[in-house]
Amino acid sequence: MATASAKPRSKGETLKMIAEKTKLPRKQVAAVFEELGTIMKKDLGKKGPGVFVVHGMMKVIVINKPSTKAYEKPNPFKPGEMMTVKAKPASRKIKIRAMKALKGMVG
Repeated sequence: MATASAKPRSKGETLKMIAEKTKLPRKQVAAVFEELGTIMKKDLGKKGPGVFVVHGMMKVIVINKPSTKAYEKPNPFKPGEMMTVKAKPASRKIKIRAMKALKGMVG
């Protein structure tokens, strides 16, 4: 059973623990994580569906934010004065939603 520690677990410690539990060589466990990262990159990339699910744990979603134009609005700190809000380019943000099983581990 994995024990809790005061500081975050390192990548090496995580790989070692999984290798011991699954009785797989550490290199194979590392290869699984590497391939998982490759699949995530494809699914979350511009040509992919924009969603990746780690079943039972979390859902990773890409949110495409459109660009905004510069505009003026009243300054909330100096009444009567106008302020210019800068234009922002289009961007891609990532949102991670915890699934029910992951929420159950915490609470």
